[in-house]
Amino acid sequence: MNWFWIDRFTLFESHKRARAIKTITRSEEHLHEHFRYHPLEPTSLIIEGLAQTAGLLINEATGFKKKVVLGKIPRVTFNITEIAPGDVLAYEAVADYINEEGSMATVSVHRGEELVAEGVLVFAHLGSEFSGKKQFEEGVLQDLVRIYGMYDVGVDVDGNPLKDPYCPDTTD
Repeated sequence: MNWFWIDRFTLFESHKRARAIKTITRSEEHLHEHFRYHPLEPTSLIIEGLAQTAGLLINEATGFKKKVVLGKIPRVTFNITEIAPGDVLAYEAVADYINEEGSMATVSVHRGEELVAEGVLVFAHLGSEFSGKKQFEEGVLQDLVRIYGMYDVGVDVDGNPLKDPYCPDTTD
């Protein structure tokens, strides 16, 4: 089972920052058993949405050549924990650093104007000992970033529209 905790990107600046949204809906399976008559989005899944937003920002910055995994959560502070069906969460990730071994991002999530949570996430870039291990099935990651609209709203470090490295350029 794949768990997708963002619906689409609303802003994507390569190597810098990304914004994504997630609408919490009653049709999500986990809400049927998490406080059945008063469903709430678990805070762990809100952190996962932050991690997916930041992780895809970092993964794109490495040219999708690294195996990027959430390594550590040094700090996440929640101001609001009652997130219910109908709420729209806006995730933001700012890349603090990206190097060969790992990355760090400052993250936040809002519901409208309200700050839900903020924190710092650290990502590990797995080494060559993991080169034979698949992180995603062939084409899944590429399809995922297309579905999330990364190439629809994304810009590279020079401010030019992001190009999908897996699709031939049809403008030539």
